[in-house]
Amino acid sequence: MARWLPRSADLTRFCQKLNRVKTLEDDMMETSFNRCLSTIDLTLLGIGGMVGSGLYVLTGTVAKEIAGPAVIVSFIIAGFASLLAALCYAEFGARVPKTGSAYMFTYVSVGEIWAFLIGWNVLLEYMIGGAAVARAWSGYLDSIFNHKIKNFTETHVGAWQVPFLARYPDFLAAAILLVATAFISFGAKVSSWLNHVFSAISMGVILFILIMGFILAQPKNWSAQEGGFAPHGLSGIMAGTATCFYAFVGFDVIAASSEEARNPQRAVPRAIAFSLGLATGAYILVSMVLTLMVPWHTLDPDSALADAFYRRGYAWAGFLVAAGSICAMNTVLLSNLFSLPRIVYAMAEDGLFFQVFSQVHPRTQVPVIGIVVFGLLMALLALVFDLEALVQFLSIGTLLAYTFVAASIIVLRFQQQKVDAPAPAAGGRPSPEPREGPSAGELKEYESFSDKLQLLVDRDKSKEHREPGQLKAAFEPYLEFLSDFYPGEVVTVAVVTLMVSAICLCSILVFGNTHLHLPTWSYSLLLVLFSLGFLLSLLLIWAHEQQRSTQTFQIPLVPLSPALSIVLNIYLMLKLSYMTWLRFAIWLLLGLLVYFGYGIWHSKENLREPRPQRVSARYVVFPSGSLEERVQAVQPSSQPAAGLPDTDTEDCKR
Repeated sequence: MARWLPRSADLTRFCQKLNRVKTLEDDMMETSFNRCLSTIDLTLLGIGGMVGSGLYVLTGTVAKEIAGPAVIVSFIIAGFASLLAALCYAEFGARVPKTGSAYMFTYVSVGEIWAFLIGWNVLLEYMIGGAAVARAWSGYLDSIFNHKIKNFTETHVGAWQVPFLARYPDFLAAAILLVATAFISFGAKVSSWLNHVFSAISMGVILFILIMGFILAQPKNWSAQEGGFAPHGLSGIMAGTATCFYAFVGFDVIAASSEEARNPQRAVPRAIAFSLGLATGAYILVSMVLTLMVPWHTLDPDSALADAFYRRGYAWAGFLVAAGSICAMNTVLLSNLFSLPRIVYAMAEDGLFFQVFSQVHPRTQVPVIGIVVFGLLMALLALVFDLEALVQFLSIGTLLAYTFVAASIIVLRFQQQKVDAPAPAAGGRPSPEPREGPSAGELKEYESFSDKLQLLVDRDKSKEHREPGQLKAAFEPYLEFLSDFYPGEVVTVAVVTLMVSAICLCSILVFGNTHLHLPTWSYSLLLVLFSLGFLLSLLLIWAHEQQRSTQTFQIPLVPLSPALSIVLNIYLMLKLSYMTWLRFAIWLLLGLLVYFGYGIWHSKENLREPRPQRVSARYVVFPSGSLEERVQAVQPSSQPAAGLPDTDTEDCKR
């Protein structure tokens, strides 16, 4: 029975496979894509991904049902919270200018299986998001024509009452997705030009709304007679913030496009900052004029802006608002269809997803097969499925990606620079040069006595010049027991502890009084304990050396900024319904089947793993003692053949 159990060495090797990180090329600017996108192109892509139908629907819904005129404050807080996640994306996008967004960032810093699961969730997020926007686009256009398209379809095609299926097939939504897929397949420049056109129209309409809105503004609509500025108090503002946060989802299209940017080190951080700032300003100003034009409690949640102009005697303005809404939805569609195939391409290029999706068309320089296949799947979803029950699933995938990217920033910042693995030699075998540094997973064993002497010299130098991940000199007298760990090892453990503490802390905040019914003393005690665990983990990370400033953008206040982003994302995830978590778990199980059935075996990192080498003599370094005591020979695992001298041992004796 015992012989069938896996050995500890096999389990260790298996865990190393799951957590291996991607080795980046020396020249990260080399790509099979066309680097043709400027800062303006990326900025408009980001604005198109964020300023969609939410500007025309979400503002009225939150103002009417949740926060009142204080929706302005909700958008300000949500914009700041989104900025924490956006800055993490900006640093990674500048340092790793490769397509793949959150998947790629997690792969180069945390590990393979985590990167695959992030990519797997983002894949579904973009598919459902694109299909849902297409159905909203179809419904909005149909409402302008008094639902003639819907009535015609139900009369001539039929309607059905089947769970998870739509009431009738939405041919218009499927058609717009197929047309958008065709345009996206022509190349990044065509996609960018089309996005420019729709974004320009959308921003023109927003400008019209702001000018006319401030002209028609009536400050009395914020007075106490109408309920005041914040009728639901602080709780209403924070509840509105949780909803408004999802309005800013979409800036990651910029990071996904970094491999097609001309100068990603400068363009990606600037584009993320500009697009997020403009989107936040648009949401705040539109919310302001909306609640000043008409009393907040009389708003129509489904078409707040058009209804507000109609009630003020400008019915013709409703057509402009409708045109702006449709153009805004078009930019979101283009954003989803632009990002999705590139993330699939990155996974396929690394061997974690089916290889056919890694093919790039030689003329258009885009992954045409991925664009066509996932465009068709998105059109099928929009055609027959009821997506209302699945839309909330979008939130959990996005928040999980934000959480892992924030954690990856901390790990990467306190990590030593990795030496790239040698390229595979002819026949697919890697060259026998071992990887440097303990982060590569090698044992602390050396083949000659001179290697040991060099190690001791390097250790003495390291006390003078501290590398990233090592304990700061000021903390060494107090935390001396941590100096024996590999650089970055303590930080990695502290990041895991920080995330566990954040999960426990947010769970008490969300479920402590409602589901768990904790008494006041235990509720307060648990809050204090988990808050201390979070703060101690944060201080332990801060006590280590970071990587020095590079020429690319770096997020300030690390590890505090990413840690705040982690807490916020986990809190919002726990606020989602249990059905969303159930669907999420099922989708994760499907992803694990794909990974263990295909990805782990075809991963290109398999070719980079060095083969075990035979050593005739080994030496172990002991942390203290004299030179003779610190360097001692260890009996090799396999004895040399009889009659043959052990040359390394004899050299040592000499």
